[in-house]
Amino acid sequence: MASSTGETGAEASRVFKGYNLVVVTSVTGYSRPDEVRMRPENRRAIEENGSRVVAAAHAFGGVGRAIHSKFGAVQVDEVVAQVLRLFSEGFKVACEVACMAVDAGYLRTDEEAIAIGGSGGGADTAIVLRPSNTHALFDMRVREIICKPR
Repeated sequence: MASSTGETGAEASRVFKGYNLVVVTSVTGYSRPDEVRMRPENRRAIEENGSRVVAAAHAFGGVGRAIHSKFGAVQVDEVVAQVLRLFSEGFKVACEVACMAVDAGYLRTDEEAIAIGGSGGGADTAIVLRPSNTHALFDMRVREIICKPR
């Protein structure tokens, strides 16, 4: 599941204690150099509840975002992100954090998972999918939309 500050992740780690919950947050320096968005107390709560934290560059906006910022060129990862946003922002985020969790080695590609994302604060979307590594994005299979905003 996605959680920038860790607040939603900490709550989910209490609810899903005993399950393989992976909480994905932004890479250090996402908005400002050396900035860590996840609050230390939330990370501590997540880990104390037996869940794991992944802090990584966004799967659909790492180097491509840098190229866009520097040169203004649209990158393939931006196109993928915009297409997924046709469903909702949280849908895009859920797919993205699933890839990031697989890339970190915390989710398997041969088992279904529930991915949870949001639209800037909290969680509003949940999907069942068979995740993939970022570099194998088109192997991902969305099996079910549990909920998403209208």
